[in-house]
Amino acid sequence: MSVGFIGAGQLAFALARGFTAAGVLAAHKITASSPDTDLPTVSGLRKMGVNFTVSNKDTVKSSDVLFLAVKPPIIPFILEEVGPDIEPRHIVVSCAAGVTISSIEKKLSTFCPTPKVIRCMTNTPVIVREGATVYATGTHADVEDGKLLEQLMASVGFCTEVEEDLIDAVTGLSGSGPAYAFTALDALADGGVKMGLPRRLAVRLGAQALLGAAKMLLESEQHPGQLKDNVCSPGGATIHALHFLESGGFRSLLINAVEASCIRTRELQHLADQEKISPAAIKKTLLDKVKLESPSLSMASASKVSLFTSKSPSSKKN
Repeated sequence: MSVGFIGAGQLAFALARGFTAAGVLAAHKITASSPDTDLPTVSGLRKMGVNFTVSNKDTVKSSDVLFLAVKPPIIPFILEEVGPDIEPRHIVVSCAAGVTISSIEKKLSTFCPTPKVIRCMTNTPVIVREGATVYATGTHADVEDGKLLEQLMASVGFCTEVEEDLIDAVTGLSGSGPAYAFTALDALADGGVKMGLPRRLAVRLGAQALLGAAKMLLESEQHPGQLKDNVCSPGGATIHALHFLESGGFRSLLINAVEASCIRTRELQHLADQEKISPAAIKKTLLDKVKLESPSLSMASASKVSLFTSKSPSSKKN
């Protein structure tokens, strides 16, 4: 089995490193493509021994399982580009937030009557084999195809199958979840520094506290509220601290964050359905050409733009 990534950013790097570390795939069985050869992740992939190319078509031809690891608005254009190279043997796995199975199948069916499509939502901790992944299979994907993906993703963390209509909520919870955790950890470390701890020690203690709490929850299967109560002694320091969190709306902020991520995921699907890309989203994408339909652009620039040139709008992230 060989695996390909269209897109060579953080997600592709995390998955490739996780798969090789788990021993389920050798690096030479992985191919990634991106027009931006200067990305730090591209350098990292090459150091791992992963095959790298600027051609998406080459990635498709050398892969059995093909991960679409690009931003949601780019997906329709990627499918148009590589669609003619998709064969019945391919399992197309979309990691793009909000992009539905039906929209991908509709695009690919022009080229392949029965495309095998799986929608997947994972997160960056796959890089340390502690990811959280869910997936849903498409109309033409067999049970065996889903099990193959599950075997891959289970090697880098937790993986389970769900109904597709739950994946947007998963995006808001565990897909974006690491960012919430890193933000909380940063604030905890700041608190430790404020009270006199060295920064390095504060970060380590905060990270270990979060890691230990998560492990306790998963292994005990107790309700998180019960585990929280177990830490709070009457009149003690922890219950006083929790009072401050409650006063600041801590729970509501987290609930609202999950909701906001979920809503934005659905908005991204709308953008993908319209097949429009804003200037900010173009950057150096994985396309040869794309039609710009933004009213903010001049008629001259709204025709066709080569995204492999340095004249494309740039951004710090892939």
